[in-house]
Amino acid sequence: MTIMRGAEPFYLPGGRHGVLLIHGLTGSPSEMRLLGEYLNQRGFAALGPRLAGHGTRAEDMVKVGWPHWYEAVEDGYHLLRGVCETIAVVGLSMGGLLAFKLASEYPVVKIVSLNTPIFLSDNRLRLLPLYSIFRTFVPKKRRQLDVEPEYNVGYDCWPLSSLSSLLELVKHVDNLLPEVKLPAMIMQSRREHTVRPESALHIYNRLGSTEKQLLWWERSGHVITLDIEHEQVFESIAKFLTGKEPID
Repeated sequence: MTIMRGAEPFYLPGGRHGVLLIHGLTGSPSEMRLLGEYLNQRGFAALGPRLAGHGTRAEDMVKVGWPHWYEAVEDGYHLLRGVCETIAVVGLSMGGLLAFKLASEYPVVKIVSLNTPIFLSDNRLRLLPLYSIFRTFVPKKRRQLDVEPEYNVGYDCWPLSSLSSLLELVKHVDNLLPEVKLPAMIMQSRREHTVRPESALHIYNRLGSTEKQLLWWERSGHVITLDIEHEQVFESIAKFLTGKEPID
């Protein structure tokens, strides 16, 4: 199995505090690496696991579902736990769902959710069982972002079986949200076309956390870690994780 160049998992050793960075559906660790490098420069150990079926061939995703993706997250947690005293978790899109599940089951100290789906924008999803009879993949539009190509490695299609598994994961995690009681930061782009922005409000209201905040980004698309506001996004995440400054 050949991993696409740039889609490899990464580990950036740092201090006593670790951050687990979880990529999104059909993406790869590359979309979290810039954030990992930023946090590593500020003293964190950063680990970005590659989720099962990702970063190789889209056909490999047909063979796996969300429990396999979550196994990689658990493995990453245990690896970081072996070298760090505390672990925070940051998840992009579907990675945010996996982050919330991890936070409901393991002693994570803080969580950051980036454009995490509860409600998806594509109205065709209600016809997913019908589409799945006739097709295995559907094309995916990928935005050209102003970063080096190795930071934006992923598939150009959606495996329909993976979308079905994503919807199952949404329901599963929605039930877990009241059990998540650690400090949480929820970030959401207003202008993206993948996740409906009301997802962020739903997550904020369902979370069991008493210390939680919701930040909106006005110019970014779905992959907020690589888009035009990514430097401000990184700064806000670092302030939240270090606790050095309150977030407006």
